[in-house]
Amino acid sequence: MATGVGSWPGSDPREAAATVVGELGQLPHLVELPGRGVGSDMIGRVSALLVDMRFDSTTRGYRLAVRPGAVARRAHDLLRADLDALEEAWETAGFAGTGRTVKVQVTGPLTLAAEVELPLGHRVLTDSGAVRDLSESLAEGVAAHAAELGRRLGARVLVQLDEPLLTDVLEGTLRGVSMLNTVRAMPEPEALHILDTVIDAQPGPVLVHTCAAQPALGFLRRSSAAAIGFDLSRVGVKDLDRIGELLDDGRHLVLGLVPTAAPDKPVTWREIAEPGVRLIDRLGFPRRLLAEQILVSPACGLAGAPLSWARTALSLAAETAGAYADEPESLTFE
Repeated sequence: MATGVGSWPGSDPREAAATVVGELGQLPHLVELPGRGVGSDMIGRVSALLVDMRFDSTTRGYRLAVRPGAVARRAHDLLRADLDALEEAWETAGFAGTGRTVKVQVTGPLTLAAEVELPLGHRVLTDSGAVRDLSESLAEGVAAHAAELGRRLGARVLVQLDEPLLTDVLEGTLRGVSMLNTVRAMPEPEALHILDTVIDAQPGPVLVHTCAAQPALGFLRRSSAAAIGFDLSRVGVKDLDRIGELLDDGRHLVLGLVPTAAPDKPVTWREIAEPGVRLIDRLGFPRRLLAEQILVSPACGLAGAPLSWARTALSLAAETAGAYADEPESLTFE
């Protein structure tokens, strides 16, 4: 099946919800509309989900706040509007109470700790106690959010944790408070515990998605995630064994096959489908895994794309997923 990564262009939640539900009927998602400003981007949105923790805005982004302020209220109001819009589109499509699956995205605990600041300006990531508190608050808040969405729609909920900075956290390449220092690399066992704190708190399956240039697939294999999503164009030869191990484990892979920017010349679903088919062939797996364990998505969020291309991207993802499901053995590329 096909799905989206999360973000969407524009600022109209009803139009966005109607488009995503219409194009991705098998696995639509609650869209993020960062074009609306503070509180609507992937980091600010979390302020509406945390339990007993909130954010304030700074010139660099967000920091932990002592008490709820304007950012938290705005994030909460925007999220309510998004939920209402999805519920309306869900009912219009006739999906209410059918038990279909819907996906909701939230920033993962490691990227969140890397992006949000402590009151004095350091990244939360530099304080192990603050990281623990933030991950526990996030775990509880996301579980409540998913439960509410499931009740509203009469649907099963797949939670997606976005970890674009995962590799930077593990390798210690994040800048500190000045240009002259960096944040220490987080040991993998500690990072795995933090990530699994959020994953294990969810009642349903969890997908971890990363747009990192070098996705930490070996690390993610050791996590409790049921599915792993990544931009296939960023995968190198050294990653092939890790992908094979994930498939051997029975994990689902969400392959980012559709570019987030419109290509110079029009593309067809065959061109989008080819890298995924060649990956399975190269790894020596039967092509039926394309239908059983592979999902198709854009490479990353579509907030920066023109609306026309964002719609085309979802359509191409759906066509590609359909080809994978129908006759994967008959697909040929010359």
